Amino acid sequence: MAPSAASVRPVEVSRPPPPTPATEPPASTWVRESNLHWYHRWVIRVLQAGPIPRHVAFIMDGNRRYARKANIAKAEGHSAGFEKLSETLQWCLEVGITEVTVYAFSIENFKRTQEEVDTLMNLARDKFQRLLAERDKLHERGICIRIIGNWDLLEPDIRRSIAEAVLLTRHNRKAILNVAF
Repeated sequence: MAPSAASVRPVEVSRPPPPTPATEPPASTWVRESNLHWYHRWVIRVLQAGPIPRHVAFIMDGNRRYARKANIAKAEGHSAGFEKLSETLQWCLEVGITEVTVYAFSIENFKRTQEEVDTLMNLARDKFQRLLAERDKLHERGICIRIIGNWDLLEPDIRRSIAEAVLLTRHNRKAILNVAF
């Protein structure tokens, strides 16, 4: 029998305060600390009640559209896309997805303006340098970095950083991050 309106009492749910700058993960990090709110953890537990895929893939698309809508520079849109990717990777780790493929840079991207291509190359350069700086987190979490696709078109210093990240993490076995070029 359904409860009557008189017997249902509203429950006040206190929400956690918004994160302060001190508790937010550092900008542009590949491997975030788990700072999920209770409701995020609840969603993860619900998801884990069903089958969890072992491998998911994401196509980095829509950063320019986002920048246009938000009235920001394309470069900022691409940086915001990376931040969202970082957050998504953390969710994947929390849920138990052990392999993620990210389609980061397509050959089609070279058809964009030279300025945008340079921006994307600088972003890749910066993010792989950041990845190398986070080597302790990568080893602690057992994340193996793999690169797939044609990365011959990337600049030599970026290729060196990528190769270093792959070699650095080649023995890690808990999770795999494939970055597709």
